[in-house]
Amino acid sequence: MYRPNWIELDGVVNMRDLGGMVTAGGDTVRPRRLLRSDNLQDLTPGSVEVLVSGLGLRDVVDLRTHVEVAKEGDGPLRAVPGVRHHHHTLYREDSVESGIPAAERALPWETDERRHAATVAASEVSPEPPTEPEQRRSPHQSHDEFWSEHYLGYLASRPDSVVAALHVIASSDGAVVVHCAAGKDRTGTVVGLALKAVGVPDELVIADYAASAERVAAIMDRLRVKPAYAANLRDKTVAQQSPTTDTMRLLLAALDERYGGALGWLDAQGWTASDTDRLRRRLLGD
Repeated sequence: MYRPNWIELDGVVNMRDLGGMVTAGGDTVRPRRLLRSDNLQDLTPGSVEVLVSGLGLRDVVDLRTHVEVAKEGDGPLRAVPGVRHHHHTLYREDSVESGIPAAERALPWETDERRHAATVAASEVSPEPPTEPEQRRSPHQSHDEFWSEHYLGYLASRPDSVVAALHVIASSDGAVVVHCAAGKDRTGTVVGLALKAVGVPDELVIADYAASAERVAAIMDRLRVKPAYAANLRDKTVAQQSPTTDTMRLLLAALDERYGGALGWLDAQGWTASDTDRLRRRLLGD
């Protein structure tokens, strides 16, 4: 049975250690190797001390967009010597510069919502576009089908970022924390691939992904007061934002069907057997 290893620190609400998961071959993911989290901007000095000195944090994989980073500013871990930061956005059109300073641009998903609303209005498919997350969803798609395809969109849009994030995990000499804003969608996709690559069974990957549902209300409370997210979250509900087991189940099934599994997708991006061995040694070795 899966039980999340929550890390309760001031400044985050969705941080946990992936240690303790058992692979199909009987190996165990070591603690203090791979952590996942929501936004790290609010960590207190005491929380930073626990992460760096207590848990051995050495690398931060930041999956947020350039827009989010520009609007939120540097977090406290940026000032800590010995902690390396790796920024890997999962949106194709997101860049440092695009003619408009990042801090003045809309979030990529806000732009997607506006485009969809305009398309719907023009085609008169529906006079009242439904609210997020169904806003960009086909009438024939379920909530879980929509979100699993959304995650596949990360892989299609920025395979370079996904693979780069896994290389960080495989090469770190300490703990790695992977995070985005909420720590559930982008983080869940990258962490899920890392776990599958070393042989963690689907059911454990699915259970870990869905565990973030326990913290969605607290996550939304955090983000609603942040400049980058306040407007976009104004009309969102906890139910709409909560991950479910079927979303990750569909994602893993799609990877199996289209690529022969997570390692098949990674292989198509230039990931090698040596990379897998390195990741396995890092997450499963002594």
